[in-house]
Amino acid sequence: MALTQLSQTFSPPQISTDQRGYDYDVVIVGGGIVGLTLAAALKGSDLSVLLIEAKTTSVSVTKGQAYAVHMLSALILQGIGVWEKILPNIAKYQQVRLTDGEYGSVVKFQTSDLGTPELGYVAEHQALLAPLQEFVQNCPHVTYLCPAEVVATQYREDIVTVDVKIGDQTQTIRSKLLVAADGSRSPIRQAAGIKTKGWKYWQSCIVAFVKPENPHNNTAYERFWPSGPFAILPLPENRCRIVWTAPHEEAQALCSLNDEQFLAELGKRFGQQMGKLELLGDRFVFQVQLMQSDRYVLPRLALVGDAAHNCHPVGGQGLNLGIRDAAALAEVIQTAHQAGEDIGKINTLKRYESWRQKENLAILGFTDLLDRTFSNTILPIVIIRRLGLWVLQHVPIVRVFMLKLMIGLKGKTPALAKR
Repeated sequence: MALTQLSQTFSPPQISTDQRGYDYDVVIVGGGIVGLTLAAALKGSDLSVLLIEAKTTSVSVTKGQAYAVHMLSALILQGIGVWEKILPNIAKYQQVRLTDGEYGSVVKFQTSDLGTPELGYVAEHQALLAPLQEFVQNCPHVTYLCPAEVVATQYREDIVTVDVKIGDQTQTIRSKLLVAADGSRSPIRQAAGIKTKGWKYWQSCIVAFVKPENPHNNTAYERFWPSGPFAILPLPENRCRIVWTAPHEEAQALCSLNDEQFLAELGKRFGQQMGKLELLGDRFVFQVQLMQSDRYVLPRLALVGDAAHNCHPVGGQGLNLGIRDAAALAEVIQTAHQAGEDIGKINTLKRYESWRQKENLAILGFTDLLDRTFSNTILPIVIIRRLGLWVLQHVPIVRVFMLKLMIGLKGKTPALAKR
């Protein structure tokens, strides 16, 4: 069955309750990149997996979302065995140029800092999604159900039951573990009563594709302005993705401009290094928020990706944190399963939470600090941040540490990334 095929006649395997008492070992709600990564990461286990997705076409696909893919994420996807299908359709970048507004000093992160051929990658949503879907389709232990909607859950001591609406029918699925990969507004998280902490920023993000006149030379840019960070990410075919952060009213006003006016304003942020710009497709705006769930697990339940946390887009951390979550959870439950442990027990799932919650919180705090430090004109803070940029520019050990932190090489490394 194709991954996007309508599944109106789905029914779970008829397994005797006396024999096992459940239909699947793991039910994953959310068939986006993080949910698919988790399903794919479980390929080497004998765990049966059901992946449930509500929409045949995601919002991220229709908006042409694109992401920075950090080195650790690439290693995880390579360890899974899907990276070779992804790599031909994404861009590599060999340099990152960091600047503070119109201040002349430039911090350059280069491949020589890591001794690697590239520093990272930039991928459009579909370039990641399609190979993961194809990979999961060929995993015999994974069942993909789309479109289907989870309408109720009930947690018991030994199983979790999931009521799934498929067309005009509702079926009950029994599983040892339910994983919420269903986004920042996660209905699964909310129904389980898991609280979150965080805030919405005073900023919104404008995202768009542009094609510059001159080559982008596989260089990524992060430019900090008092109104917010501005990123330029290189893509194949000499295209770029811009991520422009600005206060809400300013962002809405920019998006309401006609193409010629928007490009004129964009040029002031983008600079002249790539020549004239051509706008490709529509612009989109979304509000920026920080969120951290009070807990990532309950008995029979685990949260991954945006269901567990959100962060400011500066540094392109969001999707990468979710991919690390998926790799970590897959490792924890596979190890427990091999040891004969119940993968849905809280003491098993706490290993995942203790691994990922603190690491994610550190990155959330770091992105928040970056945004607040650079998005203002308070003189003492301006002096401190420019001193920090001088240190990054002239002290290699600090620059390398900062680079490794941002691309995921300073935390605990999942086993998948070591293969």
